[in-house]
Amino acid sequence: MLWAGRMRLRTFRILVMLVHASAACEFGPFPYSVTGIVCRMTKPAALLLNEETARLIQAAFRNAKFPNITGERSVRLLGKVAYGLTNIQVNGLSIEQSEVELKENDAIHIAITNVTAFFKGTLTYGYAGAWFLQLFHSVDFEIESSIDLEINIKLMCQKDQVAADASDCYLTFHKLTLHLQGDKQPGWLKQLFTDFISFTLKLVLKSEVCNEINFLAQVMANFVHDLAANFVQDEDIRLDISLASVPLIKANYLESHHKGLVLYKNYSDVFSDSVFSPSLLTESRMLYFWLSEHILNSLASAAFLDKRLGLTIRGEKLQALFEMEDTEAQRKAVQMIFQGTSYNDSVAKVWSLAHPQISVQPEGTVVKSLVGVEISIFPPGEEPQMVLYMEKETTVTVQAAYAEKKLILHPVDSRTEFKVFKCTADPSGNDLSIRNFLQTMISVVGIPEVISRIEPALTSLMNSKGLHLFEIRNPEIITRKGYVIVQLDFSFPNHLLLDFLEKRL
Repeated sequence: MLWAGRMRLRTFRILVMLVHASAACEFGPFPYSVTGIVCRMTKPAALLLNEETARLIQAAFRNAKFPNITGERSVRLLGKVAYGLTNIQVNGLSIEQSEVELKENDAIHIAITNVTAFFKGTLTYGYAGAWFLQLFHSVDFEIESSIDLEINIKLMCQKDQVAADASDCYLTFHKLTLHLQGDKQPGWLKQLFTDFISFTLKLVLKSEVCNEINFLAQVMANFVHDLAANFVQDEDIRLDISLASVPLIKANYLESHHKGLVLYKNYSDVFSDSVFSPSLLTESRMLYFWLSEHILNSLASAAFLDKRLGLTIRGEKLQALFEMEDTEAQRKAVQMIFQGTSYNDSVAKVWSLAHPQISVQPEGTVVKSLVGVEISIFPPGEEPQMVLYMEKETTVTVQAAYAEKKLILHPVDSRTEFKVFKCTADPSGNDLSIRNFLQTMISVVGIPEVISRIEPALTSLMNSKGLHLFEIRNPEIITRKGYVIVQLDFSFPNHLLLDFLEKRL
């Protein structure tokens, strides 16, 4: 259960204060200088998430485990009356309305009105004499309540990640009615216990509900952080998403700034020259991600070190590359390179020889790489033979888009320069027909083929992190000098966040 075994309010507050005091984050005088990733969520997104927040609070009420309430009171003629309320649980709950407001440089204010909650349990009571106490009777009870709930959630940095403090929490009771044994008619027993239990009960409900909302807010913050950390990690390559500055709350958006350093084995990533400024992002879309060019460069370096930048092509794929057009020049070049060996007995390998260099420009993402290409044939009954080896410097400008839950990469410009060229059919290297044919093949078919392999691989990776569960509307990937902006509107199936959290807890 979500709420079982929680601490009492006083202990909880002491621990929270100690944690906040010991885990405060320190930032330099220019925090934006180390900002590699920025996430901005605008007011419409906050309103959408508020709908899920109301459902989470409903679930928290329903799964609550409240403490037993005991006490005693002196009553004329009866002496001392002792009582105990046990097995308190929510029997029914509904929320009429929930509203969210962003208070600039302060907090996220959530106002939940007309929370109708029914609590049930067992009331045990008896009379205490001068020398002894005898409890001898138990009745079932139901409490009908109407509550308004106000929460001010502050965002802060704790252990270098976003933390939520919802301890500023208020419950206002409009109604708190005690019914005993299902009898809703007033009687002396009901009147007796209603009078001196109601005040204590209100305090307990307030402390437990607010305690758990604060706990749930922190769980949600940790959950979102872990979800984001998992999204930007694949095997040994991951991004450091620790905070670069204190989270911001503005009237129209929330914003967090993250370092975004690449972490891979012994690879050391350093970044202190960010061009980020809040003015680079607008407030017209629901969600924004700002990515530094440095991140893309570092990810490419880590992928190179992890030996991921390689491709093997054979069979029909190889045939499609070399038979892009049916001309005499093409047939002659293919015959010279493969020496009559079938494509099924041939293999081409393409790999990056050095760290790719990535720069982001208004026209797209520019990738510059030194690439090796090797073609080997395996004639039946003969020894394998390498018939072509070349090293080429390739510069490709790629534009990216996301549609129908798929990443789309479109090369808009490419240039290739041969650095090394060795071909068995042309030992001297003077036959320009083969080189010209390869130059055309690489530009027209080779580069699109490589990109067509990258598209589904990256799409599959993102979907494995749960991106396909969200309904992303009108996403835009905008490139500027030195950075990328991803902006979008979104929605997700009802209870998705709740399902995630319940699995987490």
